[in-house]
Amino acid sequence: MLSVRKIAEEIVAREGGYVNDPDDPGGATNMGVTLATMRRLGLDLDGDGRITQSDVRKLTRKDAVDIFLRHYFEGPKLAKLPEAIQASVFDMYVNSGANAVKILQRLLRDMGLSVAVDGIVGPQTAEAAALAAARAPEHLADAYGIARRNYYYSLGDRRPSLRKFARRRSGGKGGWITRAENFISPRFWLSETEHSARVASWG
Repeated sequence: MLSVRKIAEEIVAREGGYVNDPDDPGGATNMGVTLATMRRLGLDLDGDGRITQSDVRKLTRKDAVDIFLRHYFEGPKLAKLPEAIQASVFDMYVNSGANAVKILQRLLRDMGLSVAVDGIVGPQTAEAAALAAARAPEHLADAYGIARRNYYYSLGDRRPSLRKFARRRSGGKGGWITRAENFISPRFWLSETEHSARVASWG
């Protein structure tokens, strides 16, 4: 398995640079770190006493990696999860916070395991995930990645303003979908025809 730091570096690379899309719930973002996150952490990088978009722009790659490691991997205790899904859950936590763990918990419940859907990796979730990994060591990562993909599509179903993140203007797979499929075996990727059918109701 890749080191956790290497996984964080890959997440930063996927996130890209500074953006401030009005339709993105995260708002001003640089390398996946949002303005809200920087305010929560008190990161006044330009020292002017305020935390604004200017500070987001000043964020370095090392800053982003360190933030992800401390607050999106170590903080939520993702190391307690099976190695097979750590990278995908970590990537999703950066993208969607505690929803990353809730997606896993719902998946575990679908697999017949008793676990609360609270977004917290406690003993119950860690034990259930370990059991699921032991039962299906070759499939848990795929199952989680597919659940992520379904979550992204469901967001588009509910909120039209978010559809552009799941479907490109050309109609192909958007960044959210390809991001989820980075963690799914190619045999489970949707074809462009299947993707088009899934989003056909979006108009």
